[in-house]
Amino acid sequence: MDKPFAITLDVGSSLVNKTGSWRTERPVYLDLMPPCNDACPAGENIQQWLYQAEDGGYEQAWRQIMLDNPLPAVMGRICYHPCQTACNRGQLDEAVGIHSVERFLGDEAIKRGWTVTVDIPASGQHVLVVGSGPCGLAAAYHLRRLGHEVTVVDAQEQLGGMMRYGIPRYRLPREVLDAEIARIVGMGVHVRTDTRVDDLATTMSEGGFDAAFLAVGAQVGRHTEIPAGDSARIIDALTLLQQASGDGEGPQLGQRVVVYGGGNTAMDAARTARRLGATEAIVVYRRTRDRMPAQPEEVDEALAEGVRMRWLSTIAAAEGQRLTIERMELDGNGFPQPTGEFEELDADTVVLALGQEVALDLLDGLPDVDVSHGVVAVDDNRMTGHAGVFAGGDMTVGDRTATTAIGHGKSAARRIDAWLRGSGSPGGARPALAAYERLNGWYYSDAPATVQHELTTARRVSTFDEVTAGLDEETALFEARRCLSCGNCFGCDNCYGVCPDNAVLKLGPTEYAVDLVHCKGCGLCAEECPCGAIEMVPETT
Repeated sequence: MDKPFAITLDVGSSLVNKTGSWRTERPVYLDLMPPCNDACPAGENIQQWLYQAEDGGYEQAWRQIMLDNPLPAVMGRICYHPCQTACNRGQLDEAVGIHSVERFLGDEAIKRGWTVTVDIPASGQHVLVVGSGPCGLAAAYHLRRLGHEVTVVDAQEQLGGMMRYGIPRYRLPREVLDAEIARIVGMGVHVRTDTRVDDLATTMSEGGFDAAFLAVGAQVGRHTEIPAGDSARIIDALTLLQQASGDGEGPQLGQRVVVYGGGNTAMDAARTARRLGATEAIVVYRRTRDRMPAQPEEVDEALAEGVRMRWLSTIAAAEGQRLTIERMELDGNGFPQPTGEFEELDADTVVLALGQEVALDLLDGLPDVDVSHGVVAVDDNRMTGHAGVFAGGDMTVGDRTATTAIGHGKSAARRIDAWLRGSGSPGGARPALAAYERLNGWYYSDAPATVQHELTTARRVSTFDEVTAGLDEETALFEARRCLSCGNCFGCDNCYGVCPDNAVLKLGPTEYAVDLVHCKGCGLCAEECPCGAIEMVPETT
C-alpha cells in the first residue's frame, strides 16, 4: 500500500513513570496485502485508489488506477471483478462495488479530459506491438510511459481487438472504448491498422524494431462437424458479434436462433440475436448450468432477456430449418455421454460458440518459438524462445479475460524495458494477505452495496443501448467509503485515542509513532484497530 501508515519508534522521555520495562509484547504496524489487490489480474492497487476516492480525490484516484490499468472506464464495465469475490466486506454484508467505482472514475476522466503524459527521456528503442486488444494496448501504454517508441499493428480497421469486435455495445459503448484508446494514442503511440503481420522476423527487420510484443487475441472460432444439409444456415459467433459491433443493423438471423455452446461468447451471441429481432434464442449446451464456463451473471442476464437454455443437449444434425437434438447425460466423472434419445428443434440460424483459437502463422519464420496446444511458451519474463520477442494475453497460458490480458501487457512492458536497458527484471516480495479474521468487525455497521440501475427487459431486447448504468458522484463516494482498508492504517485515530499510557503519538493526519519507553504492551491498540493493521509481537531481548 502507498497510504501513509503508522510506525513504531523508540521515543526518549524525561518523565519518571516509565512503563516500557513491564512489556512482554510490543505493537508493530503492518502493511498487508488487501485481498482485492491480491485478486486483481491487472495488479491494481485497489485499496489505495478507493482510499483516495473516499474524500472526492477523483483525479488522484484515477491516476493511481492508471499506474496499472490504462482502460478503467472499459474495465469498470467488462471485468468480471474477481476483486469483489475476494473482498472481505462480502463476509460482513456485501462486497464493495469496486468495478462500479472504477467505472465512475474512468467516466469522470473522459468527461473532464484528463490525460497521461510521458515524463522521462526517450530511450531510443522502438518496440513493435502486434494486436490492439486489451493486452496490446496495455503494453503499448506502459512501454510509452517508460520512454520507448511504440508502434501498434492490427489487422482490423479499428483498434480495440475483441473489446470492439467481440463485446456487444450494450455492455461496452463504443464511445467509451474510443475515448480511452484515443488517450493512449495521444501519448505518441504509432498505429497501423488494416495491416496483418504474416512474417514477424521480416517485419521486425524491415521496421528496425528492437523488440516485439505479441498480443494477438483469440479471434478464430472453433468449429465442430455437424452433419448439415446445404440449406442449413450455420454461422460463427465471432462473425455474428463482429457484424453487429458497428452502428449498422447487423445480420438477419430470422425468428428462431439456436446458439451452440456454453461460454460467455455464447451468452453474448444469444443476447445479440434477441436484439437483432429473434423472438426465440435458445442456447444448447452439453452439460449442466453449474458446469458452464460462462460467468453466472452472464447467464442470469441472458435468462432475464428471454434466452432459453437447453442443458444436457447437443446438436446431432441440421437440415434446413430443423435441428436434431440428442439428450446427453453426465457420467461419473462429469463428462457428457450420448443417450440415443433425439428430438427436433426449429431454427432459422445456428450460431456456433464453441470457443476461440489464436492464429499463430506470424511465427512461422521463428522456429525457436515453442508453440504447443495453440499457445506460445514464455518464460517468467514473458519472453518466448526467440530473444527480444515477448508474448501475452490469449496467445499464452492463462485466463482469457480482458483483465488478465491487461496484467500481461503491463508485466511484459516492464520486462521488455528491463531487457532493452540490460537491467534486472522488476519484482519484489508480496506482503502477507489481510484475512477477514484480522478485522474488528464491530466497528463496521451494515451498509449494503449500491445497486446499479438497469434498463427494463423490454428496452434491452429492442436496443443496443447500454444495459447497466453507472454511479453518480454521491453513490460513488458512498461505495468507496464502504472499503474496510483491510490490513492497512487509514488514520482513524483509534490506537491514539485508546492507549492508556499515551504511548501512541500522532505525527500527522495518518501517521503515528509508538513511544516504546512508555508502552507496556497491553495490546489495546491492536484490539481496537478496525482494519487489523497492528500486531502484537513478542518482545525481543
